[in-house]
Amino acid sequence: MRTSVPISEITIDSPPPEAAPNAKPKTRQPWVWGQIQLSLFLLSISGLLTITIIASLYLLAALNLPDISSMADYQPHATTVIFDKDDEAIGWAFTENRLLAGLDEMPKLLTKAFVAAEDARFFQHQGVDTLSILRAMVHNIRSGGKQGASTITQQVARSLLLSPEKTYTRKIKEAILAYRIDKFLSKDEILHIYLNQIYLGEGAYGVGAAAQTYFGKALKDLTLAEMSILAGLPQAPSRYSPFKHFERAKARQAYVLNRMAEDGYITPTAARNAYRDPLLWATQAGPPEAAEYFVQQVKNYIADTYGRETLNQGGLKIRTTLDLKLQRNAVNAVQHGIAQWKIRQPGGGDAPQSALVCMETGTGRVLALVGGADFKSSQFNRATQARRQPGSSFKPIIYAAALGKGFTPNSIIEDAPIEFKTGNTIWRPKNYNDKFGGPTTLRNALIHSNNIVTIKLLQAVGTKPIIKLAQEMGINSPLTPNLSLALGSSVVSLVELTSAYGVFANSGQHQNPRFVDSIIDRNGKILENGASTPRQALDERVAYQITYLLKGVIAEGTGKKAQGIPFSAGKTGTTDDNIDAWFIGYTPRIVTGVWMGYDKLQSLGKKETGGQAAAPTWLAFMSQAPEYQTANDFKVPEGIAFIPIGGEAESLERQQTGRPAEDAGLDQQRDTRDTLGEYPEDGEQAADPALNTEQQQ
Repeated sequence: MRTSVPISEITIDSPPPEAAPNAKPKTRQPWVWGQIQLSLFLLSISGLLTITIIASLYLLAALNLPDISSMADYQPHATTVIFDKDDEAIGWAFTENRLLAGLDEMPKLLTKAFVAAEDARFFQHQGVDTLSILRAMVHNIRSGGKQGASTITQQVARSLLLSPEKTYTRKIKEAILAYRIDKFLSKDEILHIYLNQIYLGEGAYGVGAAAQTYFGKALKDLTLAEMSILAGLPQAPSRYSPFKHFERAKARQAYVLNRMAEDGYITPTAARNAYRDPLLWATQAGPPEAAEYFVQQVKNYIADTYGRETLNQGGLKIRTTLDLKLQRNAVNAVQHGIAQWKIRQPGGGDAPQSALVCMETGTGRVLALVGGADFKSSQFNRATQARRQPGSSFKPIIYAAALGKGFTPNSIIEDAPIEFKTGNTIWRPKNYNDKFGGPTTLRNALIHSNNIVTIKLLQAVGTKPIIKLAQEMGINSPLTPNLSLALGSSVVSLVELTSAYGVFANSGQHQNPRFVDSIIDRNGKILENGASTPRQALDERVAYQITYLLKGVIAEGTGKKAQGIPFSAGKTGTTDDNIDAWFIGYTPRIVTGVWMGYDKLQSLGKKETGGQAAAPTWLAFMSQAPEYQTANDFKVPEGIAFIPIGGEAESLERQQTGRPAEDAGLDQQRDTRDTLGEYPEDGEQAADPALNTEQQQ
């Protein structure tokens, strides 16, 4: 709902008059009788001419008159309205801004105001008001003016069935059609069409859109003062626009209120009070600035699914998944992250872009989405449309595939130099710190984002199982089946990768990202109800193992700057030369992904890693979402146990982390393999969450 801002009340010196008490009737002067005789004579002549013209042209005009039967099913172009999860309007789509409303949704005084101003004898005539025509002709003959006499029914005929050309032939057709319409439809049906069809200025068609455009209100909330302003607009919407010509609008309002009082719809006192009431104008229409990327994403979805014509003309009511409060916090977090980058990189030139997406882990409902630093500057949505290398933020998927194949968090792989020759090219991958740590557990390799161990792990598992798992987890972008996949070389979108992390948080179940809860068409038919069925993409025990490891990333690894959110897990990602910075993190209820980088591939600057550039934005956002935090940690699935580690893994834990063995974590399948493909003897103990031996066999 748009907010309203007050304007100063402007008082006109001639408010609607009240009859003076005990007023004596004036004595009729002789010249008045002569004027009456002249008027009657002219009326007679005009009536005969009118009848002659109508009779002469009726047959000719009738041959080319459009069919009126379609008016029984009035289906005009209508505005599609997009709401947030709490039913606050956040966006609109239309070719004609028209909010359809039934007569039962309109205040009685609103319809009476329009009838009084436009067609006082609407309920008496048969579509054409002969008396009004004759009266207008006399006025025009005597004054040389151009007073009109079109009834509401004629205006409906002109708007729906005829061209806007001003010719006598069209006027005759209009009168004939109005007569036919009056016989075909009830007065209420004609009023319903008229009040929804009429153009009322400022791009608003019909009273529903006009109420929102001028006053930011629903029809039911309009005051008599506001109704009379709207009822004064049909004659000349631009001339009487209160936004452009306030004094004219007030004069026209006075006319409407006088007519309502004269016709007995309101008392003179009510008319005077309404005229004096201050008016509050609506602010400029449009989606909240915070929600512009989200609204555009919804519009694209509707256009792709139902067609752009349905989006812009179908009058849909779309309830989305957006949490507007959370969305505003997301925008603030992104802006804060960019501001902090400017402080760290004072000579960095133009600021980079950043994007954020947050969704519920159990439903896939997207609660917030920011596609860039400023929608007005760039409508390109970097959360959904951009495809960038994820770097190490892709690694958890590789480790999940490995755990599903029998590896455990305390399996050991040698972190040592390796090289690969392809033709005349030799690839020598390295770790971020250019160091090698020797025998390393998978747990420490993931927590500290070790490249060499991950490449060797991918070699052992194979690219096909990893790509298949990634697809099951929601990665739809094509993935290249080579060893560089271990370093996140295949491009993905932020929303894809965030959705994939949701699988870890949601006990291995995947939910497609969802922006819409329900869609209802203009007739009340439900097109979508938001229901979705989760798909088991990963063993829930493996999902829990990854979550346990990713908690370590925040507690002691590359994601330390994301610390502060209870029960959180996450992973950083950084590409070569710090071109892309990522952080994807989650709690039991929500998962949030953050990306920072330039649209053109250029470095963010020295030390601008995922942990430095993206993790603080994630923390700033998650800190403002306490209603989505939980009091309980992730549920431990059956088949997971916690025991101290032992064997070589225990020694490595002490050596690499300095922690006593009993703090190492989960009790698992007892595996401390020291080289790829070699398994430990029974009796040796594991360090982190793994599948119980009986469960895995």
